Parts: sequence; structure tokens; C-alpha cells
Amino acid sequence: MNGAQALLKTLADAGIEVCFSNPGTSEMHFVAALDSEPRMRAVLALFEGVATGAADGYARMAGKPAATLLHLGCGLGNGLANLHNARKGKVPIVTIVGDHATYHTQYDAQLQSDIETVARNVSPGFVRTSKSTSALCEDAVDAVMVARGLPGQVATLILPADVSWGEGAVPSAMPTLPVPEAADDATVQAIANAIRCGKKAALLLGGQALREPALLAAARIAAHSGVQLLAEVFPTRLERGAGLPAVERIAYLAELAGVQLAPIEQLVLVDAKAPVSFFAYPGKKSDLVPGSCSVHTLSSPEQDAAASLQRLAQVLGAAQAQPALQLPQRPQRPTGKLTAPKVCKAVGALLPERAILIDEAITSGLMLGVMTKGAPRHDLITLTGGAIGQGLPNAVGAAIACPDRPVIALIGDGTAMYTLQALWTMAREKLHVVSIIFNNASYSVLNVELERVGADDAGPKAQSQLDLHGPQLNFAQLAQGMGVHAVRTQDAEELCQALEYALAHPGPHLIEALVPESLAGAKRKVLPWLLKSLPSLPRPVAQALKRKIAP
Repeated sequence: MNGAQALLKTLADAGIEVCFSNPGTSEMHFVAALDSEPRMRAVLALFEGVATGAADGYARMAGKPAATLLHLGCGLGNGLANLHNARKGKVPIVTIVGDHATYHTQYDAQLQSDIETVARNVSPGFVRTSKSTSALCEDAVDAVMVARGLPGQVATLILPADVSWGEGAVPSAMPTLPVPEAADDATVQAIANAIRCGKKAALLLGGQALREPALLAAARIAAHSGVQLLAEVFPTRLERGAGLPAVERIAYLAELAGVQLAPIEQLVLVDAKAPVSFFAYPGKKSDLVPGSCSVHTLSSPEQDAAASLQRLAQVLGAAQAQPALQLPQRPQRPTGKLTAPKVCKAVGALLPERAILIDEAITSGLMLGVMTKGAPRHDLITLTGGAIGQGLPNAVGAAIACPDRPVIALIGDGTAMYTLQALWTMAREKLHVVSIIFNNASYSVLNVELERVGADDAGPKAQSQLDLHGPQLNFAQLAQGMGVHAVRTQDAEELCQALEYALAHPGPHLIEALVPESLAGAKRKVLPWLLKSLPSLPRPVAQALKRKIAP
């Protein structure tokens, strides 16, 4: 075998079954070797950010990594944003980056770059340039071990061309993964004592703690001991819907998160970090935990969250408590002129069983949570790292990981343009993905941020940087040009009819929803003032306003 053939066999033996690729000259021996390994599915992306985002979505749903194949440092750079999202979401990916032959690097050719430095931004736990064909497969096993351990990581293996084409390679076997440990007895007992002390307590759940076994254990603790259940603002994968415990997500806007956290005196972290503001704002705190609140860690990302919660439930005497579960509930189908909340309402009314719901709708998706909370059981994937352009590629990966489940991706118009090439891959692979694009012709969230950071003297030149009018994008035509069935909708009846059709017919579909901005005009002007006033308002009033703005 040459290096590439042995590498592919090693990856397949380790359980990696899909490679999302955007190759170039240095990766041609890997590309040729794909035909030597029937267990490896190769999925072409027209942009590296689609390949990395698809690998992210795949791993979130498959529970194991895919591989990506990228071309040199520039290709890795193009895929960096979605690798950043994967890193923040603790998602396992094995990123293979082709490099010049080892003897060629001395010439500093046009595409030569420092790949390791680029990779460390998103792959701090494992970056390695394979130095020889004989060592390649052992390097690959090390990369897979790092990616698959807890927490999941992006592991980057740099593959020089001559290491790939060199002969005499021997595949390596994957050792058994270590079993993650639960929280120790002393930690569990200390947190049980904190919960019993009578102060207002909350469990903040993230990562693996938002899957069914951990959710049920947390809900038993909540039912028994009266603790509140919170979820991180952007979950990697949240299992939700009828029959599962309901969890309140921390709000994106720091001022609203402050309202949620204000009553909490004991905050217990379960595979989550203490909440902080997404950005810095003049005169506002970055740390969102109240000064009077004690923070405890039940389980770190390296530990077994479900087993830790089950131990805590046992110590509290909550193991047999009856968890509160979300009752079946659907909104009525919307009617009339289309708005962003009506699109969310339509999704809640028509969401099928076992759907995978991907939310990158930004401001247009503010009502999605409340409109789908009692819908049939589904998985929710969100924008973990905040780097937009994740949603459409995630949909590709999720559909490949779960071919028997419908995927619905709600995407803002600005973010859609970052990785629109994902539609072509959906068509090529015949994936059952329904993409709903909210076309409000604006970077709406940035208009809100303009007010929140205090830059209120913006003139027409500044405002033009946040406006997508002139020309207005036509996503239906763009999708059709890439082989995706697409329609444009302007009222709720059209949208519901299009969504029903798309769910009933396999293959990719795009529904363009022409909607006004959710936060515009007087709402946009009032919102910063309202957010600023929240700390001075009586707590019940502040909580009511929070529910109104971001339910």
C-alpha cells in the first residue's frame, strides 16, 4: 500500500465512514485511494467551509467523527470558521490537510504556508505533520483518539504529498477508547449539600448533558429538589419536544441573560461553562453570573455528564422522582402576510416526528423555541461558536448521518450567503433537507448591535454596511441554479403548502420566506433603552419583559 491507501484503511477501521472533501493537487493520491476503501463515503463540497461544517453536523448526529480533506493552508483557512464552531461545540472531527512534499517546502512555492499555526486556532489538542509514510497511520490513530475522546475535539493531521504517495505503509489498529469517569463522591456530596441549603439553585446543562439520559436525570433532580434547569445559549445538540424535559436556554442578549440568572444563588455547571457576554459593551459586565451566586462544577467536559447527574440524583434521593415532561402541543397553522414569527409557527405546526432542526435564523428565529417546544420529539442544532455560515453545511452532514430523518434548516439571508454552495452538495447527494431562508434584506442582528454598543450616530454610509437591499437576493433562483427545488413565498398559506410538499417529497428543497425584519423601526430604537433599564426594574417586571422579547 501507499500512504494514502493505508491511511484510508486505518480511518475506516477506526469507524470513520465519511470524508467531506475539497481537494487540490497535493491530495491527489488520497483522492485516488478512495476507490481502494469501499467503507469510506466521499462527499464533495465546492467550498472548504461547507466541508468542515458538514463534518460538524455529521458528528453531532452520528456521535463520531467524519474526516475532512482540505488543500494546503489556504484551504484550511477557508474552512476555519466552521472548525471554530465545532471546537466551541466540542465536536469531534479529523481534519486532513494536504501539504507540499517534504522536499518541496524549501522552495517557498506560491501556496506554501505555515499550516500548523493556522490549525492551532481550532485544533489546540492535536496538530501534527506526518513526517514519513511509515509513521502516517500511527499519526492517524493518535488523531482519531484525540478527536473521539471527551471532550470531542478537532484533530488536524497534515499530510505531505510524498508521505501520501510513498509505498510500504502499514495500517494501524485503533486501541480501545478510555471510559470517561463520572464526578467523584466528594464533588457529588458537596453539590448535594449546596442544593439542600435552601438557596435558589439551578443546573446549567451543556454538551452531553442535553441528551436524553442526562436530561431525565436532571429533570428528576428538579422535580425532587426544586432546582431550575437551564441550557447554554447555543447547544451543540439538544434533544427536545413532547415527552422530554423542557429546559430554558440562556438568552443571547446579556441583559436578558442577567434577568434569568439574577435569582440564582447556587449555579451548578454540567458540561458547561459559566455564562459570559458574547461581546464587550461599554459600561456593562462581561461575567453574567451574579456576584452573590456560588458556582459549582458537577462534571467537566472530560467527564460523563449523564453518570454524574445520576449519581447526584441518587445522593439527593431523587432517583425515583417523576420528571416533568413536555406535553404534546402545537400552534395553529399561521395565515395572512408572512412574518418571521409566522414562519416559526408554521414549523411548529408541521414539524414531523424525529426531525433534525437546525437554527441559524439569527433574529428571525426568536420565536422558534416557543413555537416548537411541544412538537414531536426532535433534535436541535445551533450556532455554537457564533461564526455564521454553519447552518446549511450542518444540514448536509446531519442528513448523511441520519438518512432516515428529515432535516429542516432555518437560515438567515446574510448567513446563507456564506456557505450557499452547500445546496449543490445537497442536490448531488440527493439529501432530504428543507432549507427555509428568511429574506429580510438586512443584517438585522448587526443593526441591533449598532444601537447596543452605543454607536448611535451612524450615518447612511455606516447603515449601508448592514443593508442587503439593492440588489435584493433571490434565493429561489440561486437554489434552482444548483439543482435544488425551490419556491418563493410571501404569505403564510404559501409557506405552509411549500413546507408540506417539501416534507412529503425526498430530496433537497428550499423555501424562501420574504419577511420584514423582526426588530426594526420603533422596536429597534426602544430595545437598547429597554435592555439598559432592566436592572433597575422590579424583578417580576424584568422577567415579564424578558419573556416578551425572547420567550
